[in-house]
Amino acid sequence: MKKTIVGVLCIAGLIAQDDYFVPVSSIGGYGELHYNRSQSGENTATAKLDFHRFIIYYGYAFSEEWSFKSEVELEHNFVQDGDGELELEQAYVNYHTDSFGFQAGVILPSVGLVNEYHEPPLFVSVERPEYNKYVIPTTWFGNGAAVYGKVAEINWRFALMEDLNGDEIGKGIRSGRAKGYKSTAYDMVKNLSAYYTGISGLRVGGSFTMNNAPTSAYFTTDEDGNNIVNEADTASVGVKLMEFHAKYDANNIYAVLEYGQISYEHNPLGYESSGGYYADLGYNVASMIGLKGKLMPWFRMSNYNRGNDDDSVDYSIQRFGLSYWPHPQIAFKADYGTHKKASDDDVATQINVGVGYNF
Repeated sequence: MKKTIVGVLCIAGLIAQDDYFVPVSSIGGYGELHYNRSQSGENTATAKLDFHRFIIYYGYAFSEEWSFKSEVELEHNFVQDGDGELELEQAYVNYHTDSFGFQAGVILPSVGLVNEYHEPPLFVSVERPEYNKYVIPTTWFGNGAAVYGKVAEINWRFALMEDLNGDEIGKGIRSGRAKGYKSTAYDMVKNLSAYYTGISGLRVGGSFTMNNAPTSAYFTTDEDGNNIVNEADTASVGVKLMEFHAKYDANNIYAVLEYGQISYEHNPLGYESSGGYYADLGYNVASMIGLKGKLMPWFRMSNYNRGNDDDSVDYSIQRFGLSYWPHPQIAFKADYGTHKKASDDDVATQINVGVGYNF
């Protein structure tokens, strides 16, 4: 999405001469087709073919500083009877200069590597890392506003967004996302992030996010039938998410590490914490065999726990893959891996094949 934003502003700058600016519209998007085969123990294997996501970006530059950005997503080809999803993941007015910016509308919090930058050519596996689903609930979006800026080589951002839904928090916070639909704003999600890009190909950063997510008990009714705020601590679920990430993609080397922990107060399932990590390591071998583009074998290790070191929600993952980019915005991917729940004897094996693009 950020590439699209930069593209709009660059085009706008080219046609703005002698203080005269011509408004510019821009369109972009991404999509991905997946084949997924999974088998656990002696169970019959499942095999699915799914056009997982189709996304359209639309942007409009009012001036060199003011613009509008949006992202609409269709998942699983159609929406019917509760299947598939149609979502407005971004829609905001943006003020931008070289050192400062402001956004208001439907926005994304800056948390981890994949939540903001989730186009398929930007990560090596067919599916997004499970860490970016069950620890960081990618894609996490909602109503709110943000300010951001850059000092030297450090980029910072502070976002203030709608509440999480405390009733739906349990094994992580994914189900607690309000997604901008009739969301509440009693406490507000606070998200502060920063990252460093002073070395070519390197990004190192982290974020802290917190919210006292209201539950259905947040309001009570007095004798006259009026809603009043329930001051009890248990009327909301305290959430604090702290994460660290690092990525190096240069000199044919690809290395990623993401680590995050969530602490809870009054989690409906009684959990006090959840979290995990994943690490990717790959090497571009295209030049060794005279191939144009980028060809990368890679390996991933990951572990995440959705609550209190509970073996029934503790997962370990090992995955090998081969990804090919004939063009930086097109990726063909294949991977094989194992997925093990700590409480189970059986190991699930998974084979994924996919193609993704962005423009």
